[in-house]
Amino acid sequence: MPIIVRLDRMMADRKMSLNELAEKVGMTNVNLSNLKTGKMKGVRFETMEAICKALDCQPGDLFEYKE
Repeated sequence: MPIIVRLDRMMADRKMSLNELAEKVGMTNVNLSNLKTGKMKGVRFETMEAICKALDCQPGDLFEYKE
């Protein structure tokens, strides 16, 4: 897949665990883990907004495109 999810990098930069982020965003650990590993096919804008707010970042910080 040409879209690479950089959620793990942002979490590490912010020293935030998966459990802590899941609690702040209101997602289950499983769903957040699926997003982090790139197993999800899509993500809602409201979910992106919550993740960006919790990590104090921009959507472009979470995703990278590579051909």
